[in-house]
Amino acid sequence: MTLPAGPKIDCHIHAIDPVRFPYGADTPYRPSGQEIVPAAQLIRVLDAFDVHHALVVATNTGYGSDSRILLDTLRQGGGRFRGVAVVENDVDISELERLKAGGVIGVAYNVPFHGADYYRNTAPLLEKLVSLGLFLQIQVENDQLIDLLPLIDKSPVRLVFDHCGRPPVGQGIKGKAFQALLAIGRERDAHIKLSGHYKFSLQPHPYEDTWPFIAALVEAFTLDRCIWGSDYPFLRAAERLDYGPLLALLASLFPDKDDQRRLLWRTPAKLLGFDAS
Repeated sequence: MTLPAGPKIDCHIHAIDPVRFPYGADTPYRPSGQEIVPAAQLIRVLDAFDVHHALVVATNTGYGSDSRILLDTLRQGGGRFRGVAVVENDVDISELERLKAGGVIGVAYNVPFHGADYYRNTAPLLEKLVSLGLFLQIQVENDQLIDLLPLIDKSPVRLVFDHCGRPPVGQGIKGKAFQALLAIGRERDAHIKLSGHYKFSLQPHPYEDTWPFIAALVEAFTLDRCIWGSDYPFLRAAERLDYGPLLALLASLFPDKDDQRRLLWRTPAKLLGFDAS
């Protein structure tokens, strides 16, 4: 197993700590076992793989718009992390300013969790994100992006898409939603996370049925707007996953050392505001 060499930035991780930060009473899923990763354990895992920086993404599962664990993890990182928050659709701009001061640089829309209708009337929220220089991180699956296009097409907000857009593999790269994602990559200031293969693949590791989608995304977005994330600790994964094999898969897909450095360091450093030198 060959891992990419050099320092890395992981653009999709989660902190889960129900002892210090209990789950909301109404959460539909309560992470347990190896899904539980307090900040200290998260840091140890990143250190083991030479991951210098990371983007900590808040979870609808367990915590919803409760940002306490996110902000605490960012504090424990001591400047090593940036954050993506989950907020209420009518969140006040003062709350967004508070989150930004704590290291948050984006807000997440989780369409598989809430459905597209939940976000249909959130143009005022996007205006707040634009005014504060925060990006919108979007997770969709199958054809959900089509329902979101009327909203995001009207906004200049910077876009970051999770997990390759989670396209329906059976449709191939010619699927309508995936083609819309490629068009966004060619036409807008948008980034794509080449991550979460297991979330849309119909095959076990190394998820070969996802490779044509990754190649198409790299062509549309270019490696100057492609980033990588592990999705550690793999909430609700249907099979056992480990950090190392996912990094090794990346090295297999991108054997060129300069491509690896662009994907794992230069591009995410610029997006997240870290020193790329």
